[in-house]
Amino acid sequence: MGKRIISRRRGSGTGRYRSPSHRHHGAIYHPAPTVVGEAKVVAIVPAPGRTAPVAEVVHGEAGSIRILATAGLATGDTVSLHEGRVERGSILALGRIPDGTLVSNLEVKPFDGGRLVRTAGSSALVVSRTGNEVTVQLPSGAFKQFLATCRAQVGAVGGGGRLERPIIKAGKKFWATRSLARQPFKVRGVAMNPVNHPFGGGAHQHVGRPSTVASGTWPGAKVGRFSRSTRKKRQRQQRGAV
Repeated sequence: MGKRIISRRRGSGTGRYRSPSHRHHGAIYHPAPTVVGEAKVVAIVPAPGRTAPVAEVVHGEAGSIRILATAGLATGDTVSLHEGRVERGSILALGRIPDGTLVSNLEVKPFDGGRLVRTAGSSALVVSRTGNEVTVQLPSGAFKQFLATCRAQVGAVGGGGRLERPIIKAGKKFWATRSLARQPFKVRGVAMNPVNHPFGGGAHQHVGRPSTVASGTWPGAKVGRFSRSTRKKRQRQQRGAV
């Protein structure tokens, strides 16, 4: 009797494959636009399930707020919220940030809380501005225009260089990926038994069947390359027309 392959079991979201949410800080977004002024950093805390650390800041009226910690931010520093000096960790509108400044945690739409450039060590660059739009170079190298009212955090995200730390032990790899709900190791399908994977079994390790699957294939057999024939057909037609 066949079984659902591990990628399909993980996709169902059962407890075995979920990230332990009781360890997480929850959503980390920019504070509400009504929170204006300076806030003091009281702690830099690790965030399981995130690649970047989290900074806990205290504002006079809003109280304790958690934001993403930028590189170089330390306990006792002061950050500006929505108005003030352009310094690391400050959250300002792109229209207030000068060209040539590294930023992170950018908003795609004004006041959505921050959606882009949130992983450890990543940063974007404010390039230029035209009217009410600001051009930013993203970590991918692409240039994207944002409204000047979109907020961003000054500085690169903290936690850079985390991939340079050696894992050493398989157990460390397991627990490191546990909070991220990722697989610590991936076993090739051809190395499995035929009961566990459609590519398994055989006298030697080979797929033994076409490795491309149709979009309508039943879940237990939907493995390999998800190449849609319609897209390939369109590409061939374009090449033929050139």
